[in-house]
Amino acid sequence: LLRKLPIKRNASDRALRRNMWKAIDMNDNGYASLAELDRGIQDVLNLPTIFKSKKVIMRAFQAAKKKYKARSKYSDDYVEWMEFRIFLVYLRQYFEYWVMFNRTDTDGDHKISLQEFKNAVPIMEKWGVKIKNPVQEFKKIDTNGGGVIMFDEFCKYAIEKQLDLEDDDDFDDVELKFEEDAIEAI
Repeated sequence: LLRKLPIKRNASDRALRRNMWKAIDMNDNGYASLAELDRGIQDVLNLPTIFKSKKVIMRAFQAAKKKYKARSKYSDDYVEWMEFRIFLVYLRQYFEYWVMFNRTDTDGDHKISLQEFKNAVPIMEKWGVKIKNPVQEFKKIDTNGGGVIMFDEFCKYAIEKQLDLEDDDDFDDVELKFEEDAIEAI
């Protein structure tokens, strides 16, 4: 995945991003809607696995479009060129969280039950969090009190605890690390 996302701050990645942006921003208005980015993930980036992960795309879109101060009345509704690199960074990171979430959500209902959470404690330790009281930790994560952990709640927790999947393609450049301010966009 990381090889398909030109997110480094160098000339070659910038040129690749520029070409991707031109293909995604087909009407050349300087804005990319959620629908345009969604289509671009499939048609331009050719990432079918992420294309099927709509919650990942939505989280990355929400975080990226608010990254910089609005320059126009439309800025906070769309991703602009200056936010496109960060959108790709967020896309990669939220996909990592999606993989974690799905490894925890063993019944595939897109919710983590208390029992699934308890069962995942050993693997979550590999991701960098020590859980002493699973019931108490579960209740902290379940911020809406629904009795299950939804993907948004899991992402907030993963960002806060700086969870890191043990078998992924980690960023090798410190400037590309996922930014904690993305939690505000969730």
